Amino acid sequence: REKELNILCWEGYNSAEVLDPFRTSTGATVKAESLTNDPTMINRLRAGETNVWDLINVNNPWARKVLLPENLIKPLDRAKFEPHFEKMLPAFKPPYKWAMDDSGEQLIGMAQRFGPFSFVVNTNKVSRATAEDQGWNLWNDDANAGKYGVLESDDWNVFCLCCISGFDPFKVHDDAEIAKFTETAKKVFKGAKVVGDIATMNQAMISGEIDFHLTGGTYSASPARADGHPEIRGITPKSGPLEGGKGGMAWIEITSVVNNPQLSPLAEQFLDYVQSPEMSHKVAFAEGTFNPVTQMGNKACFDLFSAEQLEAIQWDSLEEEMARCVEYDIVPDYDKLLDIMSAAKREASGG
Repeated sequence: REKELNILCWEGYNSAEVLDPFRTSTGATVKAESLTNDPTMINRLRAGETNVWDLINVNNPWARKVLLPENLIKPLDRAKFEPHFEKMLPAFKPPYKWAMDDSGEQLIGMAQRFGPFSFVVNTNKVSRATAEDQGWNLWNDDANAGKYGVLESDDWNVFCLCCISGFDPFKVHDDAEIAKFTETAKKVFKGAKVVGDIATMNQAMISGEIDFHLTGGTYSASPARADGHPEIRGITPKSGPLEGGKGGMAWIEITSVVNNPQLSPLAEQFLDYVQSPEMSHKVAFAEGTFNPVTQMGNKACFDLFSAEQLEAIQWDSLEEEMARCVEYDIVPDYDKLLDIMSAAKREASGG
């Protein structure tokens, strides 16, 4: 498998801009498949696809809490890869929690893209200040029915519905909270004017069909902003029901080496390759969505970003917004909440 590499990832790492230079330099066949939720990717590995994939790219808790304990990924050579973290933004300096195992001894993946992800408004309709102050209560105001959309992203939608319900998603929920979640899910989907993907949501906001949507943030708003629509802005509430009274949620992607019995020798080579300033910039601005990357702590990487690109990824408020966020985590009773939410979505669509 010296000339073959297979990557299971979120969109961006499957971009030709990222993969083609690696294909050219190595002469390898590189295949990348992108999915839009972590549990599905992990279930692919559990179902036996550890012998297919060489790298997996998921949100922060999964490598540490699931993939490594289930022997689905392999630790990295710490001496070789940890120096990359020294050049990252201050929050990611080594040892970085989500890139390490519970003991703090093993390096289990590399951090790159990240960002706040709560909801998005058209600031011509709802000011940034109003959105940050009202936070999740925007969806509890009956006057807003028909003015918003829902970006389909199952795990994040569950997080948001918990926040609208007034409680922390990342804990076990009692019967009263489950009942409240059910009520909220029905109300939110019934009041949603548009349910769809990022392109659909951004177009509906630009055209004025909707004023705001969940779930969203830099990841979803950046394509519209890059196209000359700075009024489309990811919002992180100033306060909310999350741990420490925080109002927003953030994600950090971790890319790990799969515990493939016939692992491609190109897996670690690719992980090293995407750490360079030039490739980190390409990963940040791969087609689809645009995002900050941890390597922006390195001046050689940061200097590659134009003023327009920094504007697109809301660099002006990034540090402040990340400070208002808790980091993506695993919802203990996710399956139960997902079933409730799916039923509410079907009911609202007449299904």
